[in-house]
Amino acid sequence: MFNMLGFFRRKKKKFGPLIYLSEPTILYHTKTEKVILEIIEEKLNSNNVILPSDYGLRDVSDKIAEVDYLVAVAIMGRFSSLVGREVKKAENFGKKVYTLDIAKTPESLVYILTEGVPEHIKWLNEEETFEFFNQFIAKDFLGSSFRGLFIGYRDHEW
Repeated sequence: MFNMLGFFRRKKKKFGPLIYLSEPTILYHTKTEKVILEIIEEKLNSNNVILPSDYGLRDVSDKIAEVDYLVAVAIMGRFSSLVGREVKKAENFGKKVYTLDIAKTPESLVYILTEGVPEHIKWLNEEETFEFFNQFIAKDFLGSSFRGLFIGYRDHEW
């Protein structure tokens, strides 16, 4: 009974370089975040990741000084203002930065991990971030959540 509830779940042994995952708050505790962690483990050979989502909305960017790498998540070629600030902080500390750009095709989500910050990435300020996420959430989250309230469908991709 207890094992089914996860009380005795073994924690995976940490390995690899210490990595800070800089992601937009809208991805906290989502299926996409889990996939991102799998990509980091596979491509960067590490499961030793500092996840800001584990700390709620508290600023933990001071931990960037301690890490080997920062992985910055871009949604559809855009860094949120938060991710942009954390990338700049990592660069100021001389940390290696990787960009994980997530795009959506009609069939699925596509993840592209690149060393550095590709030229096509757009750096959003706070107002642009707010506008982008309002459009993004309305289109990709609220539609399925609204349907979920009435007919039980909550299978959005993000």
